[in-house]
Amino acid sequence: MPNRLSGLLGAASLAGVITMTNAPISHADTPLVIAAETGDAPGVARLIAEGAQINARDRRKRTALLAATHANQVETARLLIEAGADVNAKDDIEDSPYLYAGARGHLEILKMTLAHGADLKSTNRYLGTALIPAAERGHVETVRTLIGAGVDVDHVNRLGWTALLEAILLSDGGPRHQDIVKLLVDAGADVNLADLDQVTPLQHARQRGYSEIVAILEQAGAR
Repeated sequence: MPNRLSGLLGAASLAGVITMTNAPISHADTPLVIAAETGDAPGVARLIAEGAQINARDRRKRTALLAATHANQVETARLLIEAGADVNAKDDIEDSPYLYAGARGHLEILKMTLAHGADLKSTNRYLGTALIPAAERGHVETVRTLIGAGVDVDHVNRLGWTALLEAILLSDGGPRHQDIVKLLVDAGADVNLADLDQVTPLQHARQRGYSEIVAILEQAGAR
């Protein structure tokens, strides 16, 4: 892949080339974005050395770092971050490298963004922090990492849901989400913070028959 891409980097038109995320590349995509998303670390290093604009955007307003994060390309992300890429730069749907890495459980990239100025208060298009989708999707180590970094465990998104609520409402109640509920409770999450309909986490867990989560919440004083 890197060899084929290196021959394409200077081409005038890149229409028809397909990235590793199956999104079509158009002439609007910069060579740096393409190299980053397809994991061409030598190409990224060369383009940076040649003075490529590190935070240039593609047609979706993605930086090269966000494109690398989409494809979980750790090495190209590392090169870009070390060269000063903005870990908080958002695209046209309000994703940033930090937010996307957290939401998708791309743990290595997430840790790099946290070490290079990630804005813990930044929010996605649902006005949620990185912690909320991480909890919903069952990314246990990501949740642990975000809690350790200091993300607000009781942040409420525009749907009226916290990370704790999403770990119950949008899960199967299995072991990963049980672990996440325990992590959130241990981190001081408000176990009685209800949704917009005033239904509490405990009530939701009971309605779904999530007995293990019910026990965790009851032990924490939920009602």
